[in-house]
Parts: sequence; structure tokens; C-alpha cells
Amino acid sequence: MKTKYFFPALLITGMALLSFACSCSKKSTTPPLVPPTPPVTSGTNDVELWVTTASQGQLLQKQTGIRSFGTVTNSSPNIEVDSTQAFQSVDGFGYTLTGGSATLINSLDAASKANLLQELFGSGNLSIGISYLRVSIGASDLSASVFSYDDMPAGQTDVNLTNFSLSKDTVDLIPLLKQILAINPNIKILGSPWSAPVWMKDNSSSMGGGLQPQYYTAYANYFVKYIQAMKANGISIDAVTLQNEPQHGGNNPSMVMSALQQADFVKSALGPAFQAAAINTKIIVWDHNCDNPSYPITVLNDPAAKAFIDGSAFHLYGGDISALSAVHNAHTDKNLYFTEQWTGANGSFDGDFMWHVKNVVIGSMRNWSKVALEWNLANDPLFGPHTPGGCTECKGAITIGNSGFNRNVGYYIIAQASKFIPAGSVRISSTETTDLSTAAFKRPDGKKVMLVLNSANATIIFNIKYKGKWSNVSLPPQSAGTFIW
Repeated sequence: MKTKYFFPALLITGMALLSFACSCSKKSTTPPLVPPTPPVTSGTNDVELWVTTASQGQLLQKQTGIRSFGTVTNSSPNIEVDSTQAFQSVDGFGYTLTGGSATLINSLDAASKANLLQELFGSGNLSIGISYLRVSIGASDLSASVFSYDDMPAGQTDVNLTNFSLSKDTVDLIPLLKQILAINPNIKILGSPWSAPVWMKDNSSSMGGGLQPQYYTAYANYFVKYIQAMKANGISIDAVTLQNEPQHGGNNPSMVMSALQQADFVKSALGPAFQAAAINTKIIVWDHNCDNPSYPITVLNDPAAKAFIDGSAFHLYGGDISALSAVHNAHTDKNLYFTEQWTGANGSFDGDFMWHVKNVVIGSMRNWSKVALEWNLANDPLFGPHTPGGCTECKGAITIGNSGFNRNVGYYIIAQASKFIPAGSVRISSTETTDLSTAAFKRPDGKKVMLVLNSANATIIFNIKYKGKWSNVSLPPQSAGTFIW
């Protein structure tokens, strides 16, 4: 799934580590942040600013100083924010909680685990407010083993799903999700299958192959049973994608589906099955790269299928993030989701941070996405667990080892948005310059938030212009800043 695409990254020096305290018996190896001294300059501070630099000199650091709105002219370039121009609402920012991630988080001692979950999913000052999670339906390639919820001996089938069971997920994933929901009951959860049960497939393998049409009804009922069983455990599945990366059959597990097959499966089986069971879980198609926007457009061009579909999901291991807007323009009544992007073992903090903030977070939001998700939440020091043939270089947002946990670049990519832009925020208009990429939002509490990426190698001074006034601000070179007013 991930081995085919790599992004260039620069070697960096210095390893400043972060920001949030973990006072527990099994301590994080990252030193805690000492809160900044309150500004002593007189005046009204209208704009709060948090910065992460690609050099790691600052990691989600709240800035001191006075940033006021006024009308005194200056020669700085303007970034104009217009809250009267509103676009899509935001469902959230987060990660995939893989089976391996759940196992690793559960391996922490009770105090460390409690503090980590509050840091990740809580709403306090020391939390980053993750508001959206993706989970695998059955195993992903970052599970310790390959499984579905209805595995049968070779040559046997179970069309009535008599043997359906979530037993593998009841060990780590479901208990952890319950703890997360206790912290944030409103977190949204997306389910994605990496493969149908092997007995439904035309190659009798967990890798590749396709879903046989005679099992469309059985597979639709498999989704229904999954959603109902998770609900029985107190976990609501907000949405499902039909298949993770349906044009990549080389992962373990994996399954291929064409656009016409997705359309046929939705209109003939899955949509009617959801309707009959009174299931409101959203159905999302594609869930693959930005290099083939014609795939989701083809599915949505089938009116019978479209009636059941909420939208399309994307990754960016190929293509350009603007593909989301191409799909939006073709079907303006359907939603868009950015559901996965990895950081790898051989990447560098600076290269990954700058690229991902620009494309995954700012880019997806400016191109109509309702979510921005990085890939894996947690890995061990050897980039496991993973299935035989699964990704061996996928770096989680955090690394969990015997000495506790470290925060990796994926943590800061998402935290720069998730901490400040809650679910229910609405993207509003913001301009950009050659070196400043932006995405602005109006939060449910009425405050405005703008994420700005400075791609230049020098500090940029600019104005945030809003409702006829402006605040003269600066952003360090190669950094992301989140402004709140």
C-alpha cells in the first residue's frame, strides 16, 4: 500500500521534542513544555499564535507578544480572511487507529495510557483534540495478523454469516475505542475494509483478487453486521468506505474493485441493505489516490448508486490534491474526505512536516475535504506490528517502546490543526501568497482560526486582514503557524 510512493526529505539536525507533560510512572521520553511567560507588553492581544518550525526549534509552541487589529497602514502583504464566504463544514482531524496502534497503546501502564489518551483526545490545554478516527473493518496491513470477521476453512463458505464475530477486535481495539469515547463522545469513526473474507473472493487469497458478484448480498450484510455489532459495543460508525485502495492488490490484506463494480455493489446490495436495516452510516467510495479522479466520478455518475453515496475519499501517494476539487465540481452535492497519508521510516521531520501541512491539511481543506487524516497513530521502534507483507516502514504519529512514547512528525502535522479547529467548524475564504499557504475557519464558538505555512527560508511579516482591520504578524522560516482571534 505504501511502498510505491516516497517523498523527498532533507536531513535535519537538532531534535527538540515537545510540548505536553506526561506525569506518570512510565514516562514519555519527550520532555514537557514549560508554558511561556505571559506577555508584558502593554496593549490588547487580539490574536493567539502557535508555531511549529520544520527545524524543530519550536514544537506546537504558544507565542508571546502583542498582535492587535487596527487600521495603521504598513507595507506588509495582506492575507485577507472573509467569513461571509463559507465552504464545507469540518468533521475532524486525526489518524487511523490500526489494530497494531491499539495493541501498543494498551501495552502502556495505566497512568501513562490515561495521560496519553487525554493528550490525544481530550479538550484541555494540554490536549491536541483529535476529533476523527479511521479504523479497519477486519485486519489492515498494520494489524499483527490477517483476519476477517468471518474466516472459514478452505473450500467452505458462510453466506448467512453464521460465524460472523468481532472477537479479534474485542481484545484491544474495541476496549480502547470505548475509553476514547469516554473522553470524547462526539469523535467520529470511519470504517474501511482492506479485504472481504477470502471465501467471497475470486482468488481465494487475502491479497488481491476481487469480490465475486454472487457474494454481493452476503458482503453487504457483512457491513450491516459490523455496524450493528459495533453499535452493540457502544461504538457508532459514522461512515464506511467500500474498500481501502481498490486499485492496489499487492498489500496484505487487499482487494481490487473497479469503479463499475463499486457502483454495482452499492446500488444492488449495500445501499438497499443499509436501507432495510435502517442504518444511517454514510457510504463513501474510492478511498485511493488523487491520480484517478475519474474513478469516483464514474461511480457517482450512476444515479442509482449515487442515491446511496455520501461522497468520495482520497489518499495522495499519486496525483495532485486539486483532484478533490475536480470531483467536487463534477458532483457538488457530494462530500469529500482525505483519509490517509503516511510518514515513512526514512523521511525527515522537516521535509515531511512542510509537505504534509501544505498538502494533507491545508491542501485538502482548500479542496473541499471534510477531514484530514494521517495514516497510523502508533508504531513500535521497529515500525510494527504489521502483517506478513504489510508495510514495514510506516511511522506512526507516536512511537511506543519500553520507555514510554515519543511524538513523531505526524503528531505535529495533525496537532497544528486538530488542537484549534474542532468538528463543526466551517472553512471560510482566505487568500494566499507565493510563500504563504493558508486555510481559514470559523469555529462553532465564533472564533476564527487560520493555519498558515511559510515555505520561504526567511521570516515573513504580513497582515491578517479581517473586516476592514488588520493585524501585523510574522511567521518564522519553514514553519506552520495557527492564528486564532
